[in-house]
Amino acid sequence: MARIIEVTDLDAPELAVFAHLTQAQLRNRLEPEKGILIAESPKVIRRALDAGYEPVSFLMERKKISGAEDLLCRSGDVPVYTGERETLAALAGYTLTRGVLCALRRPHLPEVEDLCAGARRLAVLEGIVDATNVGAIFRSAAALGVDGVLVTPTCCDPFCRRAVRVSMGTVFQVPWTQIGTRPEDWPEPGLTRLRALGFSTAAMALSERSLSVEDPRLRAEEKLAIVLGTEGDGLARETIAGCDYTVRIPMARGVDSLNVAAASAVAFWELRAR
Repeated sequence: MARIIEVTDLDAPELAVFAHLTQAQLRNRLEPEKGILIAESPKVIRRALDAGYEPVSFLMERKKISGAEDLLCRSGDVPVYTGERETLAALAGYTLTRGVLCALRRPHLPEVEDLCAGARRLAVLEGIVDATNVGAIFRSAAALGVDGVLVTPTCCDPFCRRAVRVSMGTVFQVPWTQIGTRPEDWPEPGLTRLRALGFSTAAMALSERSLSVEDPRLRAEEKLAIVLGTEGDGLARETIAGCDYTVRIPMARGVDSLNVAAASAVAFWELRAR
């Protein structure tokens, strides 16, 4: 059973994961086996545990403990740091979502080839830096049958706290990994790597020469990677030129485009594997 520990010193080193460490320090690129991610709210934490993620510690409002027996029973002998709502908000710098945070071991990411094995629909996120958008895209990917997500080296980390929360824990359900480790690894050789794995590539971009997302040629593709670009500028010209298709979502009332998270949901549904 988890160990309940009262928070008395906001600067205690064992609480640093909830308060003082930057996202880069949590990720710990030099020693990924020591990397940590933070999940918020019981629902999100349950999804992480269901997916086999290893809890390290909890930060939990005292009044929430009695309603979290299932989480604590599943988590073994891990510390549960607790206190009043105001105390924990002062520690974390924000009010805890549903009164609960959990630090989890960050897993090793799969190889691109392993993630793609057996997949028919992929999402590729190019340089999307807003954690809210990344989380929302993962939620749509989980709901609409996308088999896996690839993020380019310039993309926001899907395991950052806000992306995890906005995704409602679906980042623990949809397989994902990074395609390349340096900015120069995308779009080439990344696109060539996808083609070698049997995927056609569809760049979501505004162009007079683009196909409608409803085009039957897209639906007929056995393996399709849907490439989504960064907020504002969209996909790089090199990426659009290197993809097999350029795809647009038809718009009404003079609207020129959708937010990338909204566009992803439309594309995932329309281009789902039949």
